[in-house]
Amino acid sequence: MDPTSQKELMEPRSVALSIIIPTYNEAQTIVKMIDSITTSLPSQLAAEVIVVDDNSPDGTAGIANKLGSQMKDGNIHIHVVSRSSKQGLSSAILAGVQFACGEIVVVMDGDFSHPPQTIPNMVEELQDPKCDIVVASRYVSGGSIIGWPFKRKLMSRGATRIAQVGLGIEIKDPMSGFFAFRRKIINDVKFDAIGYKMLLEMLVKLKGVRVKEIPYTFRNRTLGASKVDASVIYDYMRAVYRLYRHGRSELSERRASVRFLSKAGRFYTVGASGLLVNYAASVSLYQLFPALWYLHGTIIGILLSMTSNFFLNKIWTFEDRNFDRKRSAVQYGMFIAFSSIGALLQLSIVYLLVEGSQMDYAIALVIGVIIASIGNFIFNKKWTFKERIWS
Repeated sequence: MDPTSQKELMEPRSVALSIIIPTYNEAQTIVKMIDSITTSLPSQLAAEVIVVDDNSPDGTAGIANKLGSQMKDGNIHIHVVSRSSKQGLSSAILAGVQFACGEIVVVMDGDFSHPPQTIPNMVEELQDPKCDIVVASRYVSGGSIIGWPFKRKLMSRGATRIAQVGLGIEIKDPMSGFFAFRRKIINDVKFDAIGYKMLLEMLVKLKGVRVKEIPYTFRNRTLGASKVDASVIYDYMRAVYRLYRHGRSELSERRASVRFLSKAGRFYTVGASGLLVNYAASVSLYQLFPALWYLHGTIIGILLSMTSNFFLNKIWTFEDRNFDRKRSAVQYGMFIAFSSIGALLQLSIVYLLVEGSQMDYAIALVIGVIIASIGNFIFNKKWTFKERIWS
């Protein structure tokens, strides 16, 4: 945090609304973004915009600071929290929350993917005492996404499904980066600030929190570069694992059926993440190395997804922390073998049902996937990780 931010932090501030914008290299958009926010808010509303900048090389913090100096006499004040390095989105939001003074906090991106015109609706919804968090959602009726390629849509949907199934979250867009909440609801919550989305951590750790989703149209950024990369995916999986462990203890669960279904659920959640890894790796290799035959890229993508599935299942699903080199190598070989057998089993079942029984391909495929995936789980449970099947 720079000296200006430290001074501002010590000065008393009285505002109703705090808007947090994490930034990294947003010099091209930050002025227009803040101007759009100020024109979208009611003129009588006392608010502050907190720009949390991770030492952007393009001078984002300096631009925001200059703009803040020019707006000192209005109802909307600009504050800049400058950090010494790029430390991640969730920790940036947390730094902004710690700095905020408003009774209501709004979190949004600074690249116009989140329309400032939605903020008044979010604030209005929070006037209802039965609402604690308002999520601007891309996936409820009326919400939409404009400008995303198929790969990004698939990754978003996959990450959303992992959160819903793996963490038991019921809302439609738990991965939204655009949300508002009453500041007091997080007073006693300890955040890990790991991963790409702080909202996910709030939804898991705030027991009984009342959430409402409102639709908005997400527009892909036209200036600057996307922040989604391999490190973001890794951080997301770390966050899901940590959040799953939060408040849960299977050691106290004595029912074998519950333990079995719990591990099966984790196994298939890992499988869903493997699809994301497979797709992202295959497409990336195809784009980065045009000379590489697409089938070779696909094979590498499959191997990478099998490898990520192995380690996630070892650590998360079966909670095996023994990483002895020989033991892990044997387990890895067995996991790859059973995964390959499962793929062959699926192909065989689909072929026999379609060619032998004249069954519709779509139905045959569903049956093949179900049988192969059940077999894959049971084989790995019993032989790879040496567990009793019904446990």
